[in-house]
Amino acid sequence: MIFEYQSNLDAPVSEAFQWHCRKGAFERLNPPWERVRVVGGNGTVEGGGTVCFKIKTGPAWSDWKANHVACIKNEFFADVQVEGPFASWRHEHRFIPDEAGRCVLTDHIEYGLPLEPLGRWVAGGMVRRKMTRMFGYRHRVTKNDLALHARYGMAPQSIVISGASGVLGSVLAPFFTTGGHRVSKLVRREPRPGFDEIFWDPVSGRMDGKALEGVDALIHLAGENIGEGRFTEEKKRRAVESRVKGTGLLAKTLAGLKNPPKVFICASAVGFYGNRGDDFLDEDSGAGKGYVADLCRKWEEAAAPAVSAGIRTVFMRIGVVLTPAGGALKKLMVPSMLGLGGHMGNGRQYISWISPDDVAGAVLHAMATPGLRGPVNLVAPKAATSHELAVAVAGAFKKPALFNAPEFALRAVFGELADEVILASARVVPARLASSGFRHSYPDLNQALAHVLGVEA
Repeated sequence: MIFEYQSNLDAPVSEAFQWHCRKGAFERLNPPWERVRVVGGNGTVEGGGTVCFKIKTGPAWSDWKANHVACIKNEFFADVQVEGPFASWRHEHRFIPDEAGRCVLTDHIEYGLPLEPLGRWVAGGMVRRKMTRMFGYRHRVTKNDLALHARYGMAPQSIVISGASGVLGSVLAPFFTTGGHRVSKLVRREPRPGFDEIFWDPVSGRMDGKALEGVDALIHLAGENIGEGRFTEEKKRRAVESRVKGTGLLAKTLAGLKNPPKVFICASAVGFYGNRGDDFLDEDSGAGKGYVADLCRKWEEAAAPAVSAGIRTVFMRIGVVLTPAGGALKKLMVPSMLGLGGHMGNGRQYISWISPDDVAGAVLHAMATPGLRGPVNLVAPKAATSHELAVAVAGAFKKPALFNAPEFALRAVFGELADEVILASARVVPARLASSGFRHSYPDLNQALAHVLGVEA
């Protein structure tokens, strides 16, 4: 059987080809709804490498091993399945230049299903639908990333990321490596040789500060997830320890360097503004009240040593990142798919959201915009109410959103977290992103959900 997916890319063949050959391309192209773990590999696309990964289908994990078997630079490369779920699989990535200096990307796959012809009869249609969904996502990411990197035209940068294994870090790291930049990751264990890792331990206050000398950007994402489970004193302690202490350690380390990074991009959250009802909130709005608002304020204040040392520091006040890989959308998906979705509380509280692709684009924008410093709201242009979000998520699966969760039930289950996070209203606008020329790739809620869920808008 043969499957093809084709797109026009607004990029020359050489850049499109190289983007696919760079480190992190497999991770960047993997849809967020797929459960895939890279477990090994060696070599390169151009040099005949191997990639090994595990993929989850239903309750079971299966192994997949692919070899890169052929490559002609700027024309095509091919990989074949050595071990995996298909009876056979050969995937050619083809690049054809057009007269305008751009190119056409074609994914050409020749595959066979197990137990033919029974396999084709039972699963043939499902497999093709799944491939169409997957390659639609892959091509959107490829087109968008190439356009972003071309728009900003940054020379290769040396970037360090904390929290690189988290939901956002696992988007940002391959976004930058496929864009031609070098990414090193802060880790709390012994760094592995050849893996671009740098040791740090925010709890004990130790880190390899010398490794940060001369890097171009430090992106700080690490910290305890405060949106999971009830607030306990232990959870609050861990949040302060990981976010405030971690930020303080990095800021003090940067302030003591002879050649510090050009920019320190530090994650914060729209929780900074607290529960503010229908008020429009921009970066000049003050901090709100409550535990989460206080935590975000202390989190940002911990970066003071870097600010005082003259290091350009950007506080990314990030909204709810819509991805099935984690966070709010992941929690909403299963009930919505079953037709059991609905809004939280009265449904009128505002949720300031953003797509993961726009987080990546906004971080690149912050790196490339020297005049941008201080707080920057990373949210979509228009916040959604809890009701609007519930209807949009359920609608993506062609289901109604009728099963609403009353406030008393949320407080009974989640305690303080219900009022601080689930029922809190923050109608945040991205004023500084807009005034500095940033353009969202996914400004519309339904469009953003269609992209990350692989469904029609």
